[in-house]
Amino acid sequence: MLSAIPHEVAHGWMANRLGDPTAKRAGRLTLNPAAHIDPFGSILLPLIMGAFGGPIFAYAKPVPYNPMNFDPKTSNRDEALVALAGPVCNFLQALAGAAVWRLAYWGFTSGLQSGSLAVDPWYDVAYWTLMILSTYVYVNLMLMCFNLIPLPPLDGSKVISPLFRSKRSRRAYYQVQQYAMPILIVVLYLIPYAFGVDPLGWILDSTAGSLYDLLMGA
Repeated sequence: MLSAIPHEVAHGWMANRLGDPTAKRAGRLTLNPAAHIDPFGSILLPLIMGAFGGPIFAYAKPVPYNPMNFDPKTSNRDEALVALAGPVCNFLQALAGAAVWRLAYWGFTSGLQSGSLAVDPWYDVAYWTLMILSTYVYVNLMLMCFNLIPLPPLDGSKVISPLFRSKRSRRAYYQVQQYAMPILIVVLYLIPYAFGVDPLGWILDSTAGSLYDLLMGA
């Protein structure tokens, strides 16, 4: 939630900057979790997925926006900018988390070498601080790369939708949205179970995993 909520707020903030106050009027330009938590997507769905032993997938309530409020001359560009705002927010969070991790690692390492952190309580604090920060970086990179997959209703679909010049092709593309959840279930569970391959895991390891190694100096 620490990563998903700013992601959603970023969508609404960008839409508001581009002339659409829908999210602002709905009270969604806030970091208050109560405004963003979806009872099913944020709580029940990850519990169910965890119970089945598979990958855990969760989401916050999407921030509403109305593209009719954008300038008609730049509406396609504006929709893409709103969609990109969420993943960009996650990337900025990952950068900030990695910077704090490096500072913390340097501080804790210096403390261990000087002997001031050699006692167990301080060592435990150092260990869990670094673990939490590294997880924060990893989760944000995963959210960024996952949401950039060009499958409705993920953000990536709205980024590439301006490439579909005709209304007919764009309409056909967005018809895929009604099958988005079944497709995700197939990719997350059925394909790995039936064929022993994990295409989504490979994509995320190649993108988010590689970025994590780069930022964390692994």
